[in-house]
This record gives sequence, structure tokens and C-alpha cells, in this order.
Amino acid sequence: MSAIAQILHGRGEHVTGSDRSRSLYSSAVEKLGIEVAYRHARENLIDPDLVVASSAIPDENIELQAARAAGIPVLRRNEFLPDLTAGYSTIAIAGTHGKTTTTGLVAWLMIQAELDPSFMVGGIVGDLGTNARAGNSAYFVIEADEYDRAFLGLQPEIAVITNVEHDHPDCYPTERDFREAFVNFSEQVTGTLVICLDDPGASEITGTAAKRVSYGLQASADWSAEEIRPNSAGGSDFLILHAGETMGLARTRLPGLHNVRNVLAAVVVLAIVGIPFNELREALTEYHGVGRRFQVLGTEAGVTVIDDYAHHPTEIRATLQAARERYPEADIWAVFQPHTFSRLRALEKEFSTSFERADHVLVTEVFAAREELDPAYAGIEIAGRIVHPDVRFSPTFEHTSGTLFQEVSAGSVVITLSAGDGNQVGVLLLEKIKQNEGERGHG
Repeated sequence: MSAIAQILHGRGEHVTGSDRSRSLYSSAVEKLGIEVAYRHARENLIDPDLVVASSAIPDENIELQAARAAGIPVLRRNEFLPDLTAGYSTIAIAGTHGKTTTTGLVAWLMIQAELDPSFMVGGIVGDLGTNARAGNSAYFVIEADEYDRAFLGLQPEIAVITNVEHDHPDCYPTERDFREAFVNFSEQVTGTLVICLDDPGASEITGTAAKRVSYGLQASADWSAEEIRPNSAGGSDFLILHAGETMGLARTRLPGLHNVRNVLAAVVVLAIVGIPFNELREALTEYHGVGRRFQVLGTEAGVTVIDDYAHHPTEIRATLQAARERYPEADIWAVFQPHTFSRLRALEKEFSTSFERADHVLVTEVFAAREELDPAYAGIEIAGRIVHPDVRFSPTFEHTSGTLFQEVSAGSVVITLSAGDGNQVGVLLLEKIKQNEGERGHG
């Protein structure tokens, strides 16, 4: 919602908003001069032409009720996307995993190529300092969110599907429901559909687009990568090939094979809009990624703290594998904040075996988000189901950061895995270590 607010503000619209509490995103829009109320109340509606609500806002919300009573149109986010993107050449990045990183990278590369797109990303693009901006060109780069079928409000000229793996069981009770939504999305693509050939779910989707292009680590993909090796920046170096012809050496700071695929997807999109790989090399090397995607929060006394948005078993495995590749000799601590009871129920088996690459696992209480408590899938129950030689339930952030403070040592790597506020554990740990070092320095 903050991204939509920034886009509209950038177009010269008068925008106001409301939220339950202050956040990084609300603070960002306030800095632009957008008024934000930190409670929901009738008086927040200052005679608007339109009210746009996120999927998280219930119909009985006082502002939505007041708007409807006053005859003011109310649209959900997905219903508003056609209006928001009307008249643009839309580039939509979809997929269960990787869409935020890939969307941010596409936006970054297009800006460096002076294409000046509008863009909306589901996280802060570190190199751009924002998650959204209204550009002055015909391009609109958007993260196509499948939650609540929001991406079905788009009719992109170019669309990427990074992968299709069952998630959001509160919206999609079965894998078939989930896949059908992506099939429907693919059928709305008016120009080129770009799919990851490595992913079984994505590769099965043919769509009805005029053109279909594949990418992946398989040599049979239209665009592929080979000779992949780690580099000194913590990411990967690899050769990019198109139709069997070597395009050149790519260098990225982003760790893991999953990010090699994300880079390939972005390179394909830029090629479609007419920017060859050779003109992207430097910008690709400079890209640092999106906030909360393998984001190094800091290092104190030799202890490195990383935050990652991983909350699905596949994402957890990929993140921990990337950590092991970047820090092969480290003692790795995974701090897992489970996210939504419906996901934990649906993917219980997959979660139980997702933490092999970590040396230690601490499980906090569940971030329920929009859901009611399910005692059978509380944090202590999840910890008990994870197959690992050292897994512990750690109920509070203070308790978790305290345990880490007592047990980590120089060379340790702590990774918080959370789509909620679990990253606060890493912040607290760094503060504890820094304070302790300061006290020792004055002792």
C-alpha cells in the first residue's frame, strides 16, 4: 500500500492513509509529505474521491464502512491495479519465491539504462532507497503478488514466473488452486511470458502470450548460466548464454544459486526491452539487493547478523544453503519465526527438514499475522517437529537474543528467518554485543 501511495503522490495526486502503527514504510511516505493517521477512524476520510484498501483490512473496518455510507468508491488493492497501471507497458514479476529480488533488480537495471520506469517492489531496494517511484517513461515494473489473487488485476506486456510452489493456504487450500491462479495470470500476458525452466511448476505453464522465453541452469533453456563459482563479494560469477551463444561474464553480490536464476530472469527482461547484456554488466555488479533479503545487519566482535524474509521451507533451505556457501567454516545459527498457522499446517512435513544447513536452530513464537491462534501449531510445537540435532523453542525476542549473546562467538553467523518482526532478534543481539564490548573497553 505504501508503494501505491508513493506512485500516486509522484503523479501529483493528493494522498492520505491510515495504519495501526508506525513502520519503516509509513515513515517513508510521511517523508514525502503524505499524511498518515495511526488509527482507523471516520475523520481520516478527508472527502476523498476513492478509498483503496489492502487485503488485510476487513469489510467491517470503520473507514470502509464510512466511505461506503458516504457513497465514496472503495476498491481493494487488486481491484485498483488496472487503474494504476493503465496506459503503461507493464512488466510484472510473479512467483512463490524470488519475485521481490528480481523486481528490484529489473527496476535498478532499467534505471541505470536510463529507461526511467515507474516501479513497485515488495521491499526497500537498497541502492534506490525506496520500494516505489513514479517514473517518466512508458514502463511500469511491478511485483505481481499472488496473495488474494492480486496479480490477476494485471495485464502485463512482459511477465516473469520464477517458480510455482504451493503457498498461502488461507487463500489457496490446494496446490491445484494455487497453480490455477498462475495459469490465469499467464493467460493475461499480452506480449512475452518468461518462465524458469528449472522449476517444475513454472515450466508447465504455457500461457497464451505471443512469445514464451525460458531461463535456468539447464542448457536447454533459451537463456542459461554455466561455470558458476563464488566470488569475493559473497555472490557468484557465471557465464550467461543465449541460444547456446556466450553473452559474457556476469558478476553479482547476491548469494546462492537461486539468485543466479533471479539475475538471469532480469537479464532476459532487459533484453526484451532492448538492452543487451554487455550494457548491464557494471550495474549488475553494483546491485546490493532488497532489504530483508540476505541483508547483513552488522558485525560485532566477529559475529555477523543477517536478516532474511524466508518463511517458506524452500526459501529457508535456499537461504541457509547460500549462507553455508558464503561462510563455509562458520557456526550458523538459524532463528526462525514461524509465519501464519495455515502455512505451518499445510507445509508441516516440508518445514521439518528445512534446517539441515544450520548448526543451531532457535524457534520463536508464531507470527500469526491475520490468523487466529492454533495451539497445535504454536512455536513450541513447531520446534518439536523440526528434525535437527540442536533445535530449541525460544518464546520471546529478549530470551532469544539473550541465548545467542551467551552462546555465539567470533566467527558465528546468525540468520533471522522471518516475514514478521523476527529481525528484531538480530538488532537486539548486535546491541547486546556492542554494549558488552563498550563495557569491556572501559573496564
